[in-house]
Amino acid sequence: MSIRTSYRLRLKRKRFLFRAFRKRRELTAVAERTGAIRKGDVLAFVTLRNERIRLPFFLRYYRELGIGHFLIVDNGSDDGSAEYLAAQEDVSLWRTEASYKRSRFGVDWMNWLLRKYGTGHWTLTVDPDEFFVYPFCDTRPINALTDWLDTYHIRSFPAMLLDMYPKGPIDAEPYREGQDPFEIACWFDSGNYMISKNTEFHNLWIQGGPRARMFFADKPLAAPSLNKIPLVKWEKGFAFASSTHMILPRGLNTVYDEWGGEKASGCLLHAKFLSPLTAKVAEELERREHFAGSREYKAYSDKLAREPDLWCKWSEKYINWRQLEILGLMSKGNWA
Repeated sequence: MSIRTSYRLRLKRKRFLFRAFRKRRELTAVAERTGAIRKGDVLAFVTLRNERIRLPFFLRYYRELGIGHFLIVDNGSDDGSAEYLAAQEDVSLWRTEASYKRSRFGVDWMNWLLRKYGTGHWTLTVDPDEFFVYPFCDTRPINALTDWLDTYHIRSFPAMLLDMYPKGPIDAEPYREGQDPFEIACWFDSGNYMISKNTEFHNLWIQGGPRARMFFADKPLAAPSLNKIPLVKWEKGFAFASSTHMILPRGLNTVYDEWGGEKASGCLLHAKFLSPLTAKVAEELERREHFAGSREYKAYSDKLAREPDLWCKWSEKYINWRQLEILGLMSKGNWA
């Protein structure tokens, strides 16, 4: 990296950190239990709005995975999400009515909490519809993965966002509170993915799957990015640049092998496409708080009104992480 590029990226990182410092004033503590965080805890960081129906399974899933504490920002929910979370003993909750869009889609809030409470910990930053799977996750807790990463001095771990969907219209089978969403949304695209390298941040850029196939078929390069780096051993100078798609310092983005080998990686099973998605799309179109004028939600609204079924003859039914490894969607690398 040239001196000029290094200096420019360092300035960009400082700007992100300064934004996070300023945006901390938008957060009001509702239930601050960070004193219960123990050394060695893996911490989950989440921003959400109106996800009450998803929360019981989300929390149970990550508790069983081994998450020690949840640090959550509630962005103006009016469905009881905040009240439910405030009653959970392993949750620290902050509330804000400020603009999600003007906080860089929640990244400023996350960067502040990560800096203040995540430093020195392994941190997992996810949305409430994202479920982290990694090699041996069915038999080994997340601490086993982070211990292995520490042994090899690896500071970040990638996961491809894998869109899951039902067979048939998305809203045909109602999702029940506490239910495993993958009892309904159990299908995914096993191929149809494009991978390129971001020349500025050096992260991989992945697009494709049902969202490119269905909603951005005429403009696949405008489809949402599926690359994420959700698991990071956080240090004070770190900052997410764009959601968890890329991070600074940019060395944290080189989570792949360019010389023919394989590094360990995971997936985030994305349970977006199940009920009540139609109501969520309508709400977000009215709020207009998402990226590019809520372009993605406009595509959902237009297409799902005409073709509500994402399933196709190439869809594959989800079994477990080993299936994803065989398909090349994740890798155990040299972790045995």
